[in-house]
Amino acid sequence: MTPYTRAADYAAAVLIFLQDNILLKEPLRPEHIKPRLLGHWGSCPGITMVYSALNSLIRQRGTDILLVTGPGHGAPAVHANLWLEGTHEDHDPALARTGAGLQELARRYSAPDGFPSHVSPAVPGTLHEGGELGYALATAFGAAWDAPDRIVACIVGDGEAETGPTAGAWHSTKYLDPVTSGAVLPVLHLNGYKIASPTLFATMTDEELTDLFRGYGWDPRVVDVTGDPPGDLLAAAVLEAHDTIRDLQHRARAGDVPARPAWPMIVLRSLKGQGAPAEVGGTAIEGTFHAHQVPLPDAREDPEQLEALESWLRSYRPQELFDEEGRPVAAVLAGVPGRDGRIGAQAAANGGRLRRPLPLPALEPHAVDLSKGPGSALASPTRVLGGWLTDLMTATEARRDFRIVSPDELASNRLDAVLAASGRAYCWPVEEYAEDLSPSGRVMEVLSEHNCQGWLQGYLLTGRHGLFPTYEAFAAIVDSMANQHAKWLKTSGEIDWRDPVSSLTYLLSSEGWRQEHNGYSHQGPGFINNLLNRKNTVTGVYLPPDANTLLVTMERLLDETGKINAVVAGKHDAAQWLELDAARAHCQAGASEWAWAGHCDDGPPEAVIACAGGIPTVESLAAADLLRRDLPDARIRFVNIVDLCALAPPDRHPHGLSDERFRHLFGDRTPVVLDFHGYPSAVHQLLHGRPHPDRFHVRGYIEEGTTTTPYDLLALNGTTRHDLAIALLSHLGRHAGRRRQLAERYARHRDELRRELRRTGVDPAEITEWTWPA
Repeated sequence: MTPYTRAADYAAAVLIFLQDNILLKEPLRPEHIKPRLLGHWGSCPGITMVYSALNSLIRQRGTDILLVTGPGHGAPAVHANLWLEGTHEDHDPALARTGAGLQELARRYSAPDGFPSHVSPAVPGTLHEGGELGYALATAFGAAWDAPDRIVACIVGDGEAETGPTAGAWHSTKYLDPVTSGAVLPVLHLNGYKIASPTLFATMTDEELTDLFRGYGWDPRVVDVTGDPPGDLLAAAVLEAHDTIRDLQHRARAGDVPARPAWPMIVLRSLKGQGAPAEVGGTAIEGTFHAHQVPLPDAREDPEQLEALESWLRSYRPQELFDEEGRPVAAVLAGVPGRDGRIGAQAAANGGRLRRPLPLPALEPHAVDLSKGPGSALASPTRVLGGWLTDLMTATEARRDFRIVSPDELASNRLDAVLAASGRAYCWPVEEYAEDLSPSGRVMEVLSEHNCQGWLQGYLLTGRHGLFPTYEAFAAIVDSMANQHAKWLKTSGEIDWRDPVSSLTYLLSSEGWRQEHNGYSHQGPGFINNLLNRKNTVTGVYLPPDANTLLVTMERLLDETGKINAVVAGKHDAAQWLELDAARAHCQAGASEWAWAGHCDDGPPEAVIACAGGIPTVESLAAADLLRRDLPDARIRFVNIVDLCALAPPDRHPHGLSDERFRHLFGDRTPVVLDFHGYPSAVHQLLHGRPHPDRFHVRGYIEEGTTTTPYDLLALNGTTRHDLAIALLSHLGRHAGRRRQLAERYARHRDELRRELRRTGVDPAEITEWTWPA
C-alpha cells in the first residue's frame, strides 16, 4: 500500500469508529469509540484503491476525472479522500487537513446535522447519492454526453451490478459518440459479498466475466488485488484504459470511427473490507460478509474487539502518515493531484455553475390560431409542441446542451418532428431498415426507463438541459429514481455552495384516458401521486388543457431550475380552447375561471364545475354545454386548473393560490364538482387545509378499465359529460323540479350510448365530433 492509500483507509476507519484519540497518540480506550457505529467498511478499501489510481492518472496525464460512486454507503472512503486532497477544507475551514479537522469530520460523520452514511449533495465532487443501488452507471453516461474531454469514472459495486437498471446501463456505449461526447470508465468492484450473501458477479470466473462484458461490447481488464501483488496493478490498468480511450477518441475525431467501439472497463477483485482483522472471537472478518458494515460493532463494550480495533488501526502506522498536528506528511500528499485536478473539485460535479439558460424559441409561430373562438380549431398538443422543440433542437445544435430521452415513444407521442433537427443517437452499425439514426443525435430512445432517467439526471446535474417524454402509465417504472432525484434537489437547495441545476421535466403523453385500445395495463395516472408525496419545494404537476397552454408550460419549465415536474398532455387531435395570450395568463394564474364556458353573470354561482387535464376539460365543457342548454337559469361557474398544486394552501405549496384567489374561484361553501385526470385522492390530498374541503366532489380514475372505447372508459369511471352534469344537478337545489328529470334523461342517454358503442365498436359522432358551440 502507498502512504496515500494507507492514510485514506485509516481516515475512513476513523470516521466509522472514533470520536477521540483519532491519531492514536495514547492507548485506545472505550470512551474513544463512538457510542453509535454507522457506516459500511466493506467497500471502503476498494473505493480508495480506485480513487488513488485515478489520482495517479490525473498527475501523469492531466486529465479531468469526474467520479460517480455507486456503493453509496462507502462514504467514509469518499470523505477520507476529499479530506486528504483538501476539498473538504475548501468548503469548510473547520475540516482542515489537521488532526482537529479530521476529528471534526469524524464528529459530523453519521451524526445529527452532519454527513449521512452515504454520499450526498453536501459531499463535494459528487452528483450521485447511491442511496439506492443500480443507477450509478446510467448517471455516469449522462454526465459524459456532449462533454468531449470528460472522462467519468464509475465505481459499480458487485451487489449493485445485480440490479436490473445496472444490467441495462451496460448497453449505453452503443449510444456514446466518440466524436462529440466524453467517455465512461467503469470499475466493477468485486469484493465477494452483499450484506450476508455472495454476489453473483464475484462467483463468476475471470473467463466468464470477460465473455459477458465483451458480449455487451466492452473491452474488459481484470485486476486482482486480493493478495499482495508487486506494484500498483490498478493504477497501471487505469492508465492503460485512459490511453485506450484517448486513442479511440483521437482516431474517431480524425475520421476513423470504429464500427463497434469497444470501450475499456476494469473488473477489480479485492477482499471484502481489505485490511480489517482476519478473525476476531472466532469469526472471520476480512474477505467475508462480516466486513460489510461495521466489522467490530461492540468495540466500545467488548475488550477483545477493542484490542482488535486498536491493532487494526495501528497497522496503518498513522505516526508515519501524519505529523504532530495531524497534517498529512509529504509522502501522503504526493498522492494528491494539483489543486485544479482534484476529483472533489471538478466543476461538472456542481453543474449549476456550468449551466447556461436555453435559447428558447418564440412560441408565436407555433401557437394554434383561435381567433374564431374557443373550440374553433383542432390540433394535437404534443405535435404542436414537437414543432417548437424542433426549433429548440436547432438553436442548441452548436451548444449541444439539450437532449430528449424517451423509451422508444417519440413518434408514438407525436414528437418526431424533432428528428428533422437531430437524429436518434446510435453508434453501432444497423443492417436492418432504420430511420433517422445518427451517432451524434441528441434524441435518446431505449426501451429502458431506468436508462432514460439515469442519463438525464447525469446530464442535468452536470449543467445541461433535457426532457423526458414517456407513456404516462410507464412513468411509474422510475418512481424510485424520481424520489431519489427529488431528495437530491431538496438537499442541494439547502447547501450554499451548490448552484441550482435545470429542472427535470417529464412529459406524460399517451395518457390513460386515451389508452382504451391498449387496455387496463396502460391506464395508470399514479405518477402524479408519487410526485405529490415529495417535498413541495421541488415538485410540480401541470395539466395543460390544450396545445397553447402546453407550449407556455414547457417554455416555463425548460427555463426553470431545481425542480422535478410532470406535465400531462394529449397527443390526439382535439378541440383547442385558449389563444396564446389567454394561455399565458391562465398558466401564470395556475387556475382561472373561463367565463365564456360558465353562466353566472347575474350573481354568485350555485355550483362550480372545475377540471384539470385535457380529457376532463372536454367532458366538463360538454357537461356545461348540456346545462346551459337544458337549464339556462342555473348559475354555474367554470374553472380550469393547469397547475395542480395551485389547489394546495399557500403555506403547504409555493404554487398554492392565495386564500382570496381561492375563494374567488371556488367560493367558501359553494359545491364544486371537479373532474380530474388522475386518482381523486391526489386532489383531496392537495385540498386538505382549504375551507370546507368536503364540498369538493372529485371525479377521476378509480381503477376501472379495460379494452374499450374512450367514452366507455370514461363511463366506467363515472367521468363522462353525462355523469358530470348529473353530479352538478344534485347540487342545484333551486331547480328541484327539473333536475331529477334531466338527471334521468342524461343517465338514459349515457346508457344508450354505451349500448350503441358495443354494437358498433366505436364512439358515436355526437361524442367524437362535439366542440364548443360558436
